[in-house]
Amino acid sequence: MKILLLIIYLLVTAMKFFLDWLNLRHRQQQHPPLPQAFVGQIDAERMAKSDAYALAGDKFGFIEDGFGFIVSLLFLFGGILPWYDNWASEAASGFVANGLLFFGLLLLVQMLLGVPFSLYRNFVLEEKFGFNKMSFRLWCVDTIKSLLIGGALFVVLAGGALWLVNKAPQSWWLWVWGFWGGMTLFLMYVSPYLIEPLFFKFSPLEKESLEDGVRELLDKAGVKAGKVLQVDASRRSGHSNAYFTGIGKVKRVVLFDTLMEQLEDKELLAVLAHELGHWRCGHIRKRLIKSQLVALFSCLVAFKLLNADWLPGLLGLEQLSFAGRVLLLGWLASLLSFFWTPISSWFSRRDERQADQFAIDLVGSGRELASGLVKLARENLSSLFPHPLYVAIYYSHPDLVTRVKWLEGRKPSQAK
Repeated sequence: MKILLLIIYLLVTAMKFFLDWLNLRHRQQQHPPLPQAFVGQIDAERMAKSDAYALAGDKFGFIEDGFGFIVSLLFLFGGILPWYDNWASEAASGFVANGLLFFGLLLLVQMLLGVPFSLYRNFVLEEKFGFNKMSFRLWCVDTIKSLLIGGALFVVLAGGALWLVNKAPQSWWLWVWGFWGGMTLFLMYVSPYLIEPLFFKFSPLEKESLEDGVRELLDKAGVKAGKVLQVDASRRSGHSNAYFTGIGKVKRVVLFDTLMEQLEDKELLAVLAHELGHWRCGHIRKRLIKSQLVALFSCLVAFKLLNADWLPGLLGLEQLSFAGRVLLLGWLASLLSFFWTPISSWFSRRDERQADQFAIDLVGSGRELASGLVKLARENLSSLFPHPLYVAIYYSHPDLVTRVKWLEGRKPSQAK
C-alpha cells in the first residue's frame, strides 16, 4: 500500500508541475492582439514586462514547490515521520501536550524553511519589478508579529480541539466543529480591531468627494458598513486592492492607498461595486455556510477514520499517535483536494461573473469596471494570456481578457 500511495502522490505532483509548465510555455508564445479596451493602457513594452514578471514568478514557483515536494516526500516516505512521532510522544507527556508539540514544532520548522523563499520573493523578485516597498526591518517586524499571533491562535485552536478530543472521545467531532466554527466567527468579528491594525494603519478617506461617492454607492446597494477607510498598503507593496472586512455591525470598506492612486474615482467605485455584489448576491454568506458544512463533514470523516487499524499501514507503519494519524489523514485530504479544485474554481468564477453583473446594474454600465481592471492589470503586471486549461483548473476569476470583453458587451439588467 505504501508503494501505491507513493505512486499516487508522484502522479498528482507530476500533474501539478505539468500544468505549471504548460502555463509557463503558453505565456512564452506569441500573443494574439489585445482588445480595444487595452489599447493605450498596455503597450508592447508593458506587455513584455508583464511576461517577464510572470515568467520569473513561474520559475521561482517551480523551485519553491519542488523544495516542498522533496521535504514532504522525505518526511512521509523517508522514515522521518515514525521517528518524529516516537520522539514527540516521549518528549511530551499527556495527550494535549503531545499534540501541541507534534504540530507546533512542525509548523515552526515549516515557517523557518519558508524564510529564504519569502526573502527572495520580496527583496529580489518583487524588488526587481518595482513592487516591494518593504524594508528588511519591517519584514522582520511583520514576521515576528505573525509568528506570535499565529502561535497564540495555534495554542487556542489546536489545544482546544485536542482537549475536546480527550474529554469526549465518542462525540468530539461535533464539539470540535462547533468550537472551530465559533472561533471563526469570533475572529471575523474582532480581526478588524485587534489583528489588522497590528500590520496596517487605517485612517478615514482623505478625499471627501470619494467618501461621499462610496457612501452613496453603499446606500444604493443596500449594504451597511460602519466605516470607509484607507490603508497604508504602499508601505509594503505596490500592488493594489479593495475589500470588505468584518461581520455584522463591524463591516468596513477598506481601500488600498495604491488603488486610489491608480484609478479614477468612477473606476474605483465600479471596482467597489463588484465587491458589494459579493455581499448582495450572498456569496460571502454562502461560502461561510459551505465551509462550515465541509468542516462538519471533515470532522465526522476524521472521527470515523482516525482510529482505523489500517491507517498507519498506508505508510507501511505499525502504529502512529493520534497526532501522527491526523497529519496523515490531512495529507491524504490534500491529495484528494486537487481533484476538487476545478469544481471549486468553476463556482468561484460563476460568483465573480454574478458580482460583475451586479456592478453593471449598480453603476449603469461595465465600461468603468473594465477600464479599472485594465489599469490594475497594467499597474500589477498581471498575466493576460494564461493557458485555458490552467484557467479552468486554478483560476478563481475569469481571465482578464475574457472578463473585459464580457463586461464591455453587457448592459444593466441583461439576462444572465
